[in-house]
Amino acid sequence: MKVIVTGKHVKLTDGIKGYTEDKLRKLEKYLDPDTEVKVTVSATKNRQKVEVMIPNVNGHTIRVEEEQDNLYPAIDLVCDKLSRQIIKYKDKFKNRVPGNFSIRYEGIEELAEELDYEPEEPEIIIERRKKFSLKPMSVDEAILQMDLIGHDFYMFKNQDNFEICLVYKRKDGGYGLIEQEI
Repeated sequence: MKVIVTGKHVKLTDGIKGYTEDKLRKLEKYLDPDTEVKVTVSATKNRQKVEVMIPNVNGHTIRVEEEQDNLYPAIDLVCDKLSRQIIKYKDKFKNRVPGNFSIRYEGIEELAEELDYEPEEPEIIIERRKKFSLKPMSVDEAILQMDLIGHDFYMFKNQDNFEICLVYKRKDGGYGLIEQEI
């Protein structure tokens, strides 16, 4: 397992990196040795945020984040959340996805007991379906449309390349754009 710790608006000390890596190393026995774990530590005025992402876990991405007043409790909580996500991933995909090698399943039961994790099988109910035509527009126009309808996201067809895109409001007050990877 390769842990990559980066900082955003915060100076990463050896202590922060070491603490983060040590906490995540406890999950090493459940992940493939080639698995890359990306950690982003960021800070705003009084809040410390830790985001952990494990891309390409057999075509899926596992992502967790935690925001606290203090950085070390945020690291602890994000590691607990990640442990639960790994157990949840194992429960959902172990029997469905052939050749799933990113997560090791030996010992997952012990981790679940240690965290007192009870698998939950929530029923997925689609309560509403909506269809609409995608009008070609610019990103700025899509953001305007999103604000006009009062949603947190808006799907549109980019007028420059006719790809389907999605704009969304970020928690920090900015906007995000999701584009299709070609």
